[in-house]
Amino acid sequence: MSETGAWAPFRWADFRSLFAAAFCSTLASRALAVVLGYEVYELTGNPLALGLLGLIEAIPSLSLALYGGHIADRHDRRSILRITLGALIFCAGALSLLGASDVGGLKLTLLYSVVFIAGIARGFAEPAASALEAQVVPWEVLVNSSTLMASCWTTAAVIGPLAGGFAYQQLGPAKTYLGIGILYALGWVNITRIARRPRPPAPEGESVWQSVAEGVRYVLSNQVLLGSMSLDLFAVLFGGAIALLPIFARDILHVGPSGLGMLNAAPTAGALLTTLVASRHPPVRHAGRNLILAVAGFGVSMIVFAFSRSFWLSLVALAFSGVFDGVSVVIRRAIIRLFSPDRLRGRIASVSMIFIGSSNELGAFESGVTAAWLGTVRSVWAGGILTLLVVAIASGAAPELRRLSLDPGQVVRRDEEVDRELDKEAVENL
Repeated sequence: MSETGAWAPFRWADFRSLFAAAFCSTLASRALAVVLGYEVYELTGNPLALGLLGLIEAIPSLSLALYGGHIADRHDRRSILRITLGALIFCAGALSLLGASDVGGLKLTLLYSVVFIAGIARGFAEPAASALEAQVVPWEVLVNSSTLMASCWTTAAVIGPLAGGFAYQQLGPAKTYLGIGILYALGWVNITRIARRPRPPAPEGESVWQSVAEGVRYVLSNQVLLGSMSLDLFAVLFGGAIALLPIFARDILHVGPSGLGMLNAAPTAGALLTTLVASRHPPVRHAGRNLILAVAGFGVSMIVFAFSRSFWLSLVALAFSGVFDGVSVVIRRAIIRLFSPDRLRGRIASVSMIFIGSSNELGAFESGVTAAWLGTVRSVWAGGILTLLVVAIASGAAPELRRLSLDPGQVVRRDEEVDRELDKEAVENL
């Protein structure tokens, strides 16, 4: 196996363990989302209950993200993941007991309570996982490892919902939640197998607020990080149409629930294809240009989807939106890993988590509001045009991002220079 080839990261046992843990936990979380949503809708028959389900998880996870990044940079990241996965195992066990019990009108409240706990765990887990990922392989193969991890997540995101839905139908909620708990437990076992990594030194006397502010300040001052995160935020915020797919399936394309399933799967299938190709051919050269073109392609795909009245053309447009989004995901993951000094990794990952979480949650809300205001089709093609406008602004306002290359040697030298500057600034502030 080549030292720097597509599969080179698998030479390191810790990367193999992290990869397995990420696959198992993503399978579990994606299956859990489907099963919880179906059970809540069965209990209530109210679409608003589904909106509350997502909101109840998002509020603690996004609220705690910045603090979670601070914790990830001050404590052993492996231990954080063990604790959070332990909490998710507990949540799955509690849901399994609820699925087998008859608690009457309390069931919905108890389900929401468990989901809230899972949201707290997510707020601490995601920054720690992102920071640990950059520590388990050498810099020379970090782009490859980031691409492989993106492929891992996308593959699990395709399989998880299918497995969760099938298990719910065949086994019922109690056994399905138990199986999800077993997947989280497998993730916990693999995280435990990773060797302990040294903690970055923390400045003496630094408060939590100062620590969090340092991470935010670093992102805001770094044109590459801020530009790449902002592109994703506004592209999904304006251009995303996933929340409106039921309207397209029923009222515009007239394909019913089975067609809705295919429409939902198309973007993820496109993203999976991209990440698999990128594992062999990572977008190292002209990465900034490729990122900007990918976000523009996403916007064009949404415009084509909005005007399409053919089910198959709509599927192709959504699949291409996933292809372009997959390119964006691979490059953004690599940027965050390569441009984050080790002692700030958790906090930078937490800022990224807020950008991504905000775009997903607020994007769904924005889609509903604009569809009610402008009409469904008009809101989607208008969002695609706004995405293209954002791309044009970002291309002009962030020349460093536009010229970005992900050649590992150049980025390592840059990172070492940044670390020296941060150390110098810390000394001056003492």
